[in-house]
Amino acid sequence: MTVEVRRGSELGEEYRTAIAEVYVDGFGEHLEYFSKDRRKLVETFEHMLVLDLFHVALVDGRPAAIAACTDGVEVSTRHDARVLRKHLGLIKGTIADIGFRREFKQSWAQAEPRTASIEFVATAAAFRGRGVATALLRHMLAFPQFKTYVLEDIADTNAPALGLYEKLGFREFKRKKVRHTKRTGINAYVSMRLTQA
Repeated sequence: MTVEVRRGSELGEEYRTAIAEVYVDGFGEHLEYFSKDRRKLVETFEHMLVLDLFHVALVDGRPAAIAACTDGVEVSTRHDARVLRKHLGLIKGTIADIGFRREFKQSWAQAEPRTASIEFVATAAAFRGRGVATALLRHMLAFPQFKTYVLEDIADTNAPALGLYEKLGFREFKRKKVRHTKRTGINAYVSMRLTQA
């Protein structure tokens, strides 16, 4: 299996829906409060992905894994509250807007020179366990402009992701409890860091 990594903006808008499908595959269980309809979730969230900051692992031309990489100042998602309300309704759309503004609209508070923030790592269900996310992350860890890489807010329930990041050399440096355990099943968000020589 050959994995090719491309920037989302290089692939273009015609790939936006396929990239959003990988996003929903990766985070859908945490979005079920808004809808259990996978198609609705894709249509709701595809507009917000900043394709210039997302990198896509392709297998046979098909998006198999995604991850965003920023300098900690740029934000990798930009949502439109009107789009959220259109697809999710007034109440759930407003809740999504408030939650996303709180979680994703701010730049990373600890942004430092030569430090990258890796965000929204997700693998399509059909490609899990096949090394696609590993290939994508290794590609990103070779970016010459960065020395340190940080992964913020990884769900403590996501054992496969935590194991992969640890295998690549990331180490936990922070853990914060969450208030939405009953809704999402997540107890805490884990943050990990890797600094290369």
